[in-house]
Amino acid sequence: MKRKQFKLLTILSLFALLVLSACGTTESGSGSTTDSDADKDSGKTKVDYKFLSLLTGGTQGTYYPLGGTFAELITTDTGVKTTAEVSQASAANMTALQNGEGEIAFVQTDIAYYGTEGILMFEGKKTDSVSALGALYPETIQLVTLENSGITSYDDLKGKKVSVGAPGSGTYANAEQLLEIHGLSMKDIQAQNLDFGESTEGIQSGQIDAAFITAGYPTSAVEALNATNKVSIIPVSNDKAEALIEKYPYYAKDAIPKGTYGLDSEVPAVSVLAMLAVKKDLPEDLVYEITKAIYDNTDKISHAKGEFIKAETGLDGIGIEVHPGAQKYFDEVKK
Repeated sequence: MKRKQFKLLTILSLFALLVLSACGTTESGSGSTTDSDADKDSGKTKVDYKFLSLLTGGTQGTYYPLGGTFAELITTDTGVKTTAEVSQASAANMTALQNGEGEIAFVQTDIAYYGTEGILMFEGKKTDSVSALGALYPETIQLVTLENSGITSYDDLKGKKVSVGAPGSGTYANAEQLLEIHGLSMKDIQAQNLDFGESTEGIQSGQIDAAFITAGYPTSAVEALNATNKVSIIPVSNDKAEALIEKYPYYAKDAIPKGTYGLDSEVPAVSVLAMLAVKKDLPEDLVYEITKAIYDNTDKISHAKGEFIKAETGLDGIGIEVHPGAQKYFDEVKK
């Protein structure tokens, strides 16, 4: 009888230990990550950070030179060494933040929205550990070709070799949507997946006919092309712009001014916004100081896009959750 009781007690004890072990794994986070884990604060403060990575884009775009300036401002004002890193830009940056491969990143507002919603190129890969720091400037979708290419409208792209950016990139999504509004698709062109530098080099060498480039103008890669060849930017008519905005509200009407790239007249275009995104679990005090370092020192930004970066418009066009540290800064600005 005693032996049976002992066996019963042993079995019950083992069962209790298993239950406690399972509960401990769930509650402590030492097991699988739950959906809410991405929203939890890391428990760290500014003093826990010695280095920060700021993910930009290719060296021929706008993100990289601006990122270098931002990194200097953040390093100087926060005391946390910040480095601007070359990357594959918007979509890749959202994924990199999600995977903990950086702390701050340049992204397009449309791509940030896709990521946090888990749609389009982020289908099944939702970036739920990313929040917004602030809006920066318009990123114009520029369809670049040469004046002697014979391409003067979107219809002329049929059958041509056109760079549309890497699959899953912000530029690719913009190209796809603009082609759609003009009654075209990727099947109507010979799509080439090139970065900005490769695109303009390809146009110059005659290997491709045109390229979609989503970046703040003037874009260094396009300026370099115009230094040796007369550049042409294909316009987006008012009715097509309105149709695009009606279907995809994150776009806005834009125009590339006369004189940019030696243009003889203003060219109507459309744009999305560039913004900075951060890891959700960055401490509030650190993100507050990062935001302040950038928006309080816009007079130190030498790039042409610096004039568009203002604290007063820092939340314009943001379609994702704003980090509490950034929100604190913008709330103070409004007072």
